[in-house]
Amino acid sequence: MAYRGSVRPYVNFNGKHDAEVLHKAMKGIGTDEDTILMLLTARSNDQRQQIKAAYKKAYGKDLVSALKSELGGLFESLIVALMTPPVSYDASKLHKALKGAGTDDEVLIEILASRTGEQIKDIIKVYKKEFGGKLEKDICGDTSGHYQKMLVILLQGNREEGVDEEKIEKDAKDLYAAGEGKFGTDEEKFITILGNRSAEHLRKVFDAYKKLSGSDIEDSIEGETTGNLENLLVAVVKCARSVPQFFAEGLYKSMRRAGTDDDTLMRIMVSRSEVDMLDIRASYKKMYGVSLYSTIQEDTTGDYQKALLYLCGGND
Repeated sequence: MAYRGSVRPYVNFNGKHDAEVLHKAMKGIGTDEDTILMLLTARSNDQRQQIKAAYKKAYGKDLVSALKSELGGLFESLIVALMTPPVSYDASKLHKALKGAGTDDEVLIEILASRTGEQIKDIIKVYKKEFGGKLEKDICGDTSGHYQKMLVILLQGNREEGVDEEKIEKDAKDLYAAGEGKFGTDEEKFITILGNRSAEHLRKVFDAYKKLSGSDIEDSIEGETTGNLENLLVAVVKCARSVPQFFAEGLYKSMRRAGTDDDTLMRIMVSRSEVDMLDIRASYKKMYGVSLYSTIQEDTTGDYQKALLYLCGGND
């Protein structure tokens, strides 16, 4: 697989040197934000962890705390996010979504629908280590019904592999019978099939479903379910079709409303920068006829904007 991230490891990397550069940028009166953002967006997350270690060794203090004391606002949040290892970042976003009054279902849905089985298993381990609780238990405490069941299935991180030719027609028929084909909806069927089959298999099922019913599976889900369950099932379908398209749409929605949803914008830009940002950019351009880069330019300002544009990695 070709590398599809926009941020790649810096070739002549020297963590000790980078730590010195950052130290100088924060020393004395005023802070050199440009140096900080240009350096950190041009290093992989793994390299940032090495800079963090070198900084502590040289100066006896934590780099993230030092950055926090020098920076502010959205720019600070973005830099702190970039300094967080990816699995810890996901775990902390889930923890924040669950703790306190109310639940941020958008975050639960985005992360659990889009991450691979391996990633989900790692997130569960890190969640336990960093927050002392079980992610599944915390999710069950905050959710209910079929929505909860679907989240629990996704938390198992055990999708089947490959395509089971024998099952394609049957799955399509079962989905049809569970939804459009009857009065009322058999949510269990939707959950079992969408939660357990591989993405490749599901894409074939969706094609068969369209032939059978004349409509897209998304439309059926939207007609048959509501609320969080509907949003989760649609997200799972979209991710099975194309993860980069799913995130392109998420980015579009985060910016093209009244006011920018900076939490979502930042979360996607940071978490996909070393995964599939190049594909997200291509999907974005294809879906909306403008580049992601130009949308970020229009919707954000200052050092925060500059850093996001570096993460985007180019104008299409």
